[in-house]
Amino acid sequence: MASLQDQLGKLVYSTEKGRLCPECGEELSACICDELADQARLKQLDGIVRIRRETAGRKGKGVTTISGVPLPEKEMKALLKRLKQRCGTGGALKADTLEIQGDHRDQIKALLESEGFKVKLAGG
Repeated sequence: MASLQDQLGKLVYSTEKGRLCPECGEELSACICDELADQARLKQLDGIVRIRRETAGRKGKGVTTISGVPLPEKEMKALLKRLKQRCGTGGALKADTLEIQGDHRDQIKALLESEGFKVKLAGG
């Protein structure tokens, strides 16, 4: 059971910082929850980037998905931009997975390998 000091130790009200994040306890403008989640995601990865072609749930349209990229979210957005320019198509970043419209597995594999990633073609 927690001691009385631990039970009463939480900050209830303060005019010093303003609104606080309920997760990390920092002020909302300096919240570090996203960085902590990004670091936890990077620890779970095995270092292999997997490229696959998917059509499920897209009304038959083919999409190339890239998962397992060992980069922080800001760098993943920059990588997505380079991939979209290289392939000449659109794309999106959804739930730590890069999506590129169309089947561009070979071009994407060549670009990622030239940047030093270990790449595997997954799926059919």
